[in-house]
Amino acid sequence: MSPLQLCLVLSSLLFCVGLAGALARSNTILVLLGIELMLNAANLNFIAFWRYGPQPAAGLGVIFVLFAIAVAAAEAAVGLALVIAIHRHRKTVRLQDSTALKG
Repeated sequence: MSPLQLCLVLSSLLFCVGLAGALARSNTILVLLGIELMLNAANLNFIAFWRYGPQPAAGLGVIFVLFAIAVAAAEAAVGLALVIAIHRHRKTVRLQDSTALKG
């Protein structure tokens, strides 16, 4: 197996663990952690295709991943702010109890 294939297998396993965690949990914070795992799997794909590509440009893949990490950090901050706001009003972070928020 080539190193690119090994990176892709690792990335797909990481994505599957994140997807299972996001779909199987009822706690909002654990769902956010599963989404972060899926984003990290995508970042691993970006780095693998940049590194093992035909002509990797100097630092282009790393810059793209840094922007993706910045977006993921902003997503996590907004998500946690929403979880804290819901917890203050509902006194729970279970997803099933948040269905009353639908407009």
